Amino acid sequence: MAQKRALQRLSALSAHLTGTRGVNAAVVKKRWNSGEAGENKTGHIQTNNLQSVLFFNNLLPVNLQWLFRIPWTLEKTFPKVLDRNETSSISAVNPVKVLEEAAKAKNIPEIKVLEVLPRLKEGGAFVKFSHNESTTSDAVSEAVREYLKENKVRPWWDPLARVKAKLVLGKPWVEDLFRLPSPRLKVEFLPSQPGAEAAELSQEQLYSFFRPYGKLLDIIAQPSDSKVLPRYAYLDFAQKRKAIMAKNCMHGYTVGEAQGGGKLGTIFRLTYEKKARFGWIKDWIFGHPRLVIPALAALVAGITVSVFDPLRTVAIKAHITRAFHVEDNVVFRWFKSQGEDLISKVKALQKHDDPGDAGMQVVWDDRKPQIEQIQAWLMETADTFIVVQGPRGAGKKELVLDHALKHKREAHKVLTLDCKPIQEARGDSATINAAAGQVGYWPVFSWMNSISGLIDLAAQGAAGVKTGFSETLENQLGKIWNNTASALKTIALDGRSKKDKDAKLGDDEYLEVHPERRPIVVIENFLHKSNEPGAALVYDKIAEWAARLTTSNIAHVIFLTTDVSYSKSLGKALPDRVFRQISLGDCSPEVAKRYVMNHIDFVDTDEEDSCKDEEGAKKLPPSQKRSDLQELDNVIGQLGGRLTELEYLARRLHAGETPTAAVKAMIEQSASEIQKIHIAAASEERQWTSQQAWQLIRNLAKSDALRYNEVLLTDAFSSGGEKALTALEQAELISIQSQNGRPYSIKPGRPIYGPAFQEMVKDRVLAAKMDLSLLSMQIGAENKSIDKYEQELKLLGGLPSQAGELKSRIYWLLGKIQGSQTKVEGYEKEAGDMKKVLQTEF
Repeated sequence: MAQKRALQRLSALSAHLTGTRGVNAAVVKKRWNSGEAGENKTGHIQTNNLQSVLFFNNLLPVNLQWLFRIPWTLEKTFPKVLDRNETSSISAVNPVKVLEEAAKAKNIPEIKVLEVLPRLKEGGAFVKFSHNESTTSDAVSEAVREYLKENKVRPWWDPLARVKAKLVLGKPWVEDLFRLPSPRLKVEFLPSQPGAEAAELSQEQLYSFFRPYGKLLDIIAQPSDSKVLPRYAYLDFAQKRKAIMAKNCMHGYTVGEAQGGGKLGTIFRLTYEKKARFGWIKDWIFGHPRLVIPALAALVAGITVSVFDPLRTVAIKAHITRAFHVEDNVVFRWFKSQGEDLISKVKALQKHDDPGDAGMQVVWDDRKPQIEQIQAWLMETADTFIVVQGPRGAGKKELVLDHALKHKREAHKVLTLDCKPIQEARGDSATINAAAGQVGYWPVFSWMNSISGLIDLAAQGAAGVKTGFSETLENQLGKIWNNTASALKTIALDGRSKKDKDAKLGDDEYLEVHPERRPIVVIENFLHKSNEPGAALVYDKIAEWAARLTTSNIAHVIFLTTDVSYSKSLGKALPDRVFRQISLGDCSPEVAKRYVMNHIDFVDTDEEDSCKDEEGAKKLPPSQKRSDLQELDNVIGQLGGRLTELEYLARRLHAGETPTAAVKAMIEQSASEIQKIHIAAASEERQWTSQQAWQLIRNLAKSDALRYNEVLLTDAFSSGGEKALTALEQAELISIQSQNGRPYSIKPGRPIYGPAFQEMVKDRVLAAKMDLSLLSMQIGAENKSIDKYEQELKLLGGLPSQAGELKSRIYWLLGKIQGSQTKVEGYEKEAGDMKKVLQTEF
């Protein structure tokens, strides 16, 4: 059944190409027995003296050869399509009708078409015909050629080309292999008999044979020193259809002795040869890596500078000026202005303001001199930094952004750079992404950093030269800051007109004269976790970039930091400048109390209405009605003036708690947090021991401040003490005070930690447990000292004679052993008392 269906498909295609559906059953059967693989699938077309073959090209599009990449397309799909469209003009012309009309025009008798073999992948067809003895195949071929020339038959898909036909001189190989046509032919010279020698034809001889089929671009002979057999040559045709015609007409042609084929003759074997396009470019690139790789790196860098850098500068500028924010859109602002009256009325009815705003106003009134000082510095031309230093929760960010720079923020001339996400990012790619996100640097290809590193390593191993593709984190951050500086300078110069009085000044001179035109860069959380590995690189690059902004009069730079030793890092960037400094501490007790009272007095509309009596007279505010608020004078000192604690206290009081109970609960909560974070079991990331933290807690519970160097002399901090103290300061358990860059005292990290330390020491079980751990560490240290002294005494005792000069050393060692032993005994006695507490109490 399958063979029957295949015969039906092939019959349909034959009927279309020959136009003889059902004319000659024998001929049709013979034609389809040959198929795409020749007669009886032999790959050849058998002819006799009265039979010849013509090849017609341009009957079907050659450019559809990609269809034949699917193996079953040629055998199944395409014949079905031709069968459905047998009455339409699929092919350019019917070759059978052309042959009949040409013979009729030249009065050539007895021309009979025997079969038609389509060559679908080559876009043509072989037409086998017979003639009588009075007619030659050359005459038939010439008649067909003249007929096609006179009628100018052109395919509908290529109007510039014409259908042509040539007499097949050789013995074509009719194959159905997956070999697609190409404008290059490979001509192999084969002997006509086994064992005979074939002649290698010259370029002139090859030209005479193949030039009639089309324009030749080049003839490439086989190198004379080549040992490859059989000998061959390459023919490059100007057009693919010319090569198709030559291959089908000249394959198997025997070159006689008179034509230069040798005594026994030489046979042409033609095959399509895929021509490598631009192969010389590939060969040159891979053959000269030392030149190509640096040139390619320079090209990539040039594209980056000319295309991406301007785009990134625009993106940074849009990020600062909020150009693409919906809130700043003209249409949005119009709708907002239209609804302002309604919104104001709703707010007046609901009064949903933040209660913290009323309390914070007291703080801002107290800090008004600092706000005015910052605003005055921004109007000056001094090229130095403004540093606002204070503990976490002191309101540095609100002071600078919401009050000192309120007018600049409304003008969209403030860039806020938070160092915390940059420093906490893990890996170079994450750090680059975090830095780019802070300033609006886009597009950023952080993932290319890893790939380019591998490319650079591979190229260096293969060619011995660095590509320059990979860049260090320092270079990547430098690019981000440089583009940000360009965007800031553009913002500073926006609005400058040629009509200005100082229009003749250069950009630098103009910005120096007009400091009010410069944008503001606020660097928040500067020196956050500055002791971690790699932190110095990030902060040094930021400081250098900030110094360049200030010295070039591009922008004012304000640093917000909790680190009291910031001058060390900033001094490297501006060694010859004196910084403008503002230190924000905790609020005074009076301001703290007013903050809490104002926070409590802020009530909503319903509460305010309920505060009126029947006559409409307004009653006293809650802060004056509540008698328990008199306790604030006693407990506000324990809480301190840290804004975060004050706000928390005010919210608890507003909920109905008494000041004493609220402060006690906050102290107990702080003690629990300290025990969990600083005293719990040590982890690999922690750089201090529980004994070190407890010793500080116990000593600070007795005294408000400790001497820095005295703490370092204790047993707990005798090894790596400074590193542990720095880590505890970063964890906010303690605060280290410095003077002229020298640490001199240690205080609790937050004001509320002082009462929390006292609360922890009062816990007898906790104190006994931690004291016992501390005593065990001290006993171990003394025992190590005793072992060291005993080893030295043993060494001295092994000498042959005891010199008088060694007596003082021996007595000194014995005294040290006695002193350490006395300490050990005292520690063990104290440890016994601690154990009794742990055994008797819960």
